[in-house]
Formats: sequence, C-alpha cells, structure tokens
Amino acid sequence: MDNHLIKNLKIPASDCDHTSRLSAPDTFALFQDVATDHALDLHIGVPDLAPRHLFWLTVKTKVRFLRRPGMNESVQLETWPEPADRIRCNRDYRLTHDGETLALGKTEWAIVDTTTGQLHKASEVFPEELTFRTDVVWREPFARLRDDFADEPVFARYTVRSVDIDLGGHMNNVAYVRALAGAFSVAEWDAMDVKEMEVHFKATCYEGDTLELQRRNRDGATEVRMSVDGRTVILARIG
Repeated sequence: MDNHLIKNLKIPASDCDHTSRLSAPDTFALFQDVATDHALDLHIGVPDLAPRHLFWLTVKTKVRFLRRPGMNESVQLETWPEPADRIRCNRDYRLTHDGETLALGKTEWAIVDTTTGQLHKASEVFPEELTFRTDVVWREPFARLRDDFADEPVFARYTVRSVDIDLGGHMNNVAYVRALAGAFSVAEWDAMDVKEMEVHFKATCYEGDTLELQRRNRDGATEVRMSVDGRTVILARIG
C-alpha cells in the first residue's frame, strides 16, 4: 500500500490571482484535493468511512509559501500521512518544480462519529498494512493562537453562500480561506507579502450565517478571528 502520493499537474489560470501566480486559497485547495485522492487510495476516504458513520474533520492547517508558481507552470504535488496518535493525525504536503520547493503544508485531522458527535480514534482508521514515512515537512508544532479579540473592531463581514457548502452540509474549509483572503484589498495583500498562513478551525457554520472578521497585528503577523453571533469559528495567522 503506497504511503506517498505524487501528482504532476500544471497550474490552471482559474487558480491564479492578480499576480498570475497560484493564489494562497488555491494552494490550500490543491492540498485538500490531493489529501482526498490519497485517502481514497488508502481506503479511508469519505465513501469508505461513511458506512461506519465516520467523517474527517480538519482541525488546523498551515501553508508556507517559498515561491508561488505561475500560470501554466508544471509542478509536482506530493502528500503523505504521519503516524496517528490516539485522536488526531497529521498529513504533510510538498509542492515542487524541478526539485525546487515552492510550498509546504501540514494539516491536523480528527475523525468524528456522525451518530454521536464524538471523536473517533484516528489510530484505528489507517490500514494495518500501511507503513508510515519517517520524514515530515517540519517538526515544530502549530502556533498557539489566542482568542482575545474583544477590543478589536469588525473590519469585514461575509455571508455564507450556497457555493461555500460541502458534502457535510457546512462551510468548506477552503471556503473559509477564500473568505479570509477576500477580506483584504489587493494593495493590502501585496503589502503583506504573505509567506505563511495558518488556520485553526474551531466551529462550523452554515448557509446564511454571517461571519464577522476582526484583525490585529502581533509579532510581525496579522491575526484574524472569524465569528458568528459571538462564537469563534476560525482563528488565523498571516505572516
């Protein structure tokens, strides 16, 4: 059983931003898509887990941008899972061009029992015959993002639309990243010169919900809280 998936592709025009390079949200989308493909190969995808009333949840995800590839550039995308602990597991991603690393990513996943709403042991989901790789894209833990935005004003709002909803019936993970990126102007985005984005998923939201966004600058990065009716949905760091 292959513990490592590699895909060759070209960056489509529809995934590029105003710089004619792969956008930050579409980098998250590529990583989500390749994770989905590999989960199917490992027989732990949505069709495999649904009969067991289990569903994957993204807990945290982080992407580092070294050089965003341009439109129609040929790239290699690879992913592999790390060994699972009792409840959660990580998956690593690497995007390259001719041996040059363009972006790296890591996602922390959990598995929920859809009948009880309780977390299921991630270590029991992976096939016994799977041999895990020992290498990882980085070893440092995810950031500790503080949920203390009470004094920060709302700088943007976003109403969840039908196109944001995934098969789970709630807002898709990448849709949050698109809404987050879209809250900043082109000039603001260029000025930030983003090298890293980290997103922590705290709660779900649904079609018709209105997300309120607050931001602050801390330690040279922009931190953002997305909430619905005072309930934190997303905490993010853009640096």
